[in-house]
Amino acid sequence: MLLIGLTGGIASGKTLVSDRFSELGAAVVDADVVAREVVAPGSSGLRAIIETFGEGLLDVTGALNRAALRERVFADDDARQTLNAILHPRIRAESEHQLQTYADAGYPYAVYALPLLVETDQADRFDRVLVVDVPESVQLDRLMARDNMDASSAQRILDTQASRQQRLNVADDVIVNTGAIDETLVQVDKLHHRYRALAD
Repeated sequence: MLLIGLTGGIASGKTLVSDRFSELGAAVVDADVVAREVVAPGSSGLRAIIETFGEGLLDVTGALNRAALRERVFADDDARQTLNAILHPRIRAESEHQLQTYADAGYPYAVYALPLLVETDQADRFDRVLVVDVPESVQLDRLMARDNMDASSAQRILDTQASRQQRLNVADDVIVNTGAIDETLVQVDKLHHRYRALAD
């Protein structure tokens, strides 16, 4: 099974792209979705987080308060590294399990959406890397609108991620997501046919 790594900066349009691949019948695994699954109530991931960072990170339902966790680790490099050491192996194991399930089912190719592909130095895992690309100014505008945040907060988030150029440096394929949604979907459709041909 051909394995495509899909990445892009925050608010670049990765979900739009991965949803379209899914509509076209491709196997899609999303690291953000897996990250939520591995800290679901009752999971070993949630247990490890609470043992490390305290019960204050649980909401009233006993689920992880993701906003409180983000707040806790955002400005603390040691805490963020500790959290990553808890989460990344679990995310990777569950992602591999899902990809194997798709391979066993005979899918010709799979798209693995991984926002931090560049930051975690994982480009070599994939047969091809697909980058959803927009200028940083577009990311900022979309992020402020989407998450209702001010420019400095949005910029701080962007500053923790790989640069646009670093992502483009590892790209085999690029989708430019600055125009109308239909224009982006046409690019996805073309790549779907290309990936099927490459898989054959």
